[in-house]
Amino acid sequence: MNKRFAYLIIASMVLGILVGWGCNQFLDAEQAKHAAKWFSMGTDVFLRLIKMIIAPLVLTTLIAGIAHMEDAAAVGRIGAKTMGWFVSASAVSLLLGLVMVHLLHPGAGLNLAEVSATGAAPAAATTDAFTLQGFLTHLVPVSIFEAMAKNEILQIVVFSLFVGTAVASLDKKAPQVLELVEQGAQIMLKVTGFVMKLAPVAIFCALASTIATQGLSMLAVYGKFVLGFYATMGTLWLLLFVAGWLVLGRRVIPLFGAIREPALLAFSTASSEAAYPRILDVLPKLGVRRRIVSFVLPLGYSFNLDGSMLYCTFATMFILQAHGVHLSIQQQIFMLLLLMVTSKGIAGVPRASLVVIMATLTYFGLPETWIALVLGVDHLLDMGRSATNVVGNSVAAAVVAKWEGEL
Repeated sequence: MNKRFAYLIIASMVLGILVGWGCNQFLDAEQAKHAAKWFSMGTDVFLRLIKMIIAPLVLTTLIAGIAHMEDAAAVGRIGAKTMGWFVSASAVSLLLGLVMVHLLHPGAGLNLAEVSATGAAPAAATTDAFTLQGFLTHLVPVSIFEAMAKNEILQIVVFSLFVGTAVASLDKKAPQVLELVEQGAQIMLKVTGFVMKLAPVAIFCALASTIATQGLSMLAVYGKFVLGFYATMGTLWLLLFVAGWLVLGRRVIPLFGAIREPALLAFSTASSEAAYPRILDVLPKLGVRRRIVSFVLPLGYSFNLDGSMLYCTFATMFILQAHGVHLSIQQQIFMLLLLMVTSKGIAGVPRASLVVIMATLTYFGLPETWIALVLGVDHLLDMGRSATNVVGNSVAAAVVAKWEGEL
């Protein structure tokens, strides 16, 4: 069934590209734009369904996972190991992006006169929350109902940590509450199964919409930038594989095989959230204990966005290169530290990487409208970084499980 579903996803991708190309070639610009709107509606409905289930899924699975741990000390120990891996992976992702952008120089010789008309930065984007004080304050929910209504994953994680730890520390484990949470988790996993059956349709719609309006030529406009980013992303995947091999041994091979389908889903929909339910289902089948998966994954979706961090560094330096701006070594190091902090609160924010890049440009006194340079291909690159986020979090869950003897 899983293999058939993977083939169905690939077929949807190919068909989406072909239909999108046909609309782009044989319809006039206005008709193609109108067709793209109808296609994008399919993707929007699917992503809304995903967002509908994310909050209750994270809440129930995380509380249940923590509550089954021996005590609060186990929560702290696993949390420390998880965050240690996340910080290390984040540092490697940011540094790799910086090194590769210097080696490849994707922004050198770019004709800015052509891209100046691609559009301005989104008016609704704001960088106010991307400060250390704003981030720390934002961690704690005013109300769990408000956090769930707004899909604030980070706040739901904090609330779930408190509730799960409280249940774990009780002598009798609050059996009725625990049973209710576990039943809620099972129901949400079943609902997730229903929603995921629509994934191939969403993938077809997403690609058809993009290609219909921008055409296959969008791949050539910023070819050097796109290819450079994907080469850098491939290098990061290789590093994640090697790191996984060092900890997991040969078990890293079936791990990468199993997460192929979730990664394809994240790539096609440009949403790592879309793949979350699939990873939650796949990893326990590989022997990763569900309580570890339920603990590590929600944290990973808030703290371990490897692909997004890689993109933030690569795209920021690309924009600076294209405009002939040079940063000193000290400024580049500070930029990495700034991105390390600001990237930790971007989970669930639409096109959050663009907001982080804008915040970085503003901090260095540069026009935030320069973000327009990457808007044209951002969706294509969002596909790659979403898939990378899925791979990074899956490896993290397996590694922490191995360290805990839960694999």
